[in-house]
Amino acid sequence: MMLLKLERAFNRVSDLFGKIAAVLFVLLLCNVFYDVLSRYVLNDVSIAMQEMEWHLFALMFLLGVPFTLRADAHVRVDILYDRLSVGTRAWIDLTGTLCLLLPFCLLVGWYGVGFAHEAYLLGETSGDPGGLAYRWLIKAAIPFAFFATALSGLGLALKSVNTLRGQSVADIQGDRP
Repeated sequence: MMLLKLERAFNRVSDLFGKIAAVLFVLLLCNVFYDVLSRYVLNDVSIAMQEMEWHLFALMFLLGVPFTLRADAHVRVDILYDRLSVGTRAWIDLTGTLCLLLPFCLLVGWYGVGFAHEAYLLGETSGDPGGLAYRWLIKAAIPFAFFATALSGLGLALKSVNTLRGQSVADIQGDRP
């Protein structure tokens, strides 16, 4: 029962990142709408708003990955995977998570902290006049997102272990993806 509750906790964190990514998508749409309107109707161009577009897109993508992993909507060879037994799929997910996903996420996250810290120490800003300051903020999103994906990976590993044990988070009332 403890592993089920732990899996559920990891799932809730991943779901939160999915909700944040959804809000970022709406903000991105508003930003693009404003940018197009100001450019073609008001004949005004804002470099900062254009840069904000890719910042919002990057954040939306980076924070959407943990939710995608949790929702089992990530890319894989489903034509083969779907034909396997539930236990075999759980072993593949567990092995892939422990041997590939977690080491990769932790490695990128670890080195990404230094990457963002260096940008912070240098006071890195946009190379374009009128662009956004504090470039370290978007660079800090990289290690954060990879650590968040590692958390989602731990949830996937727990799901696999629970599946192999014949249990499911759905057994706990009130869980909704």
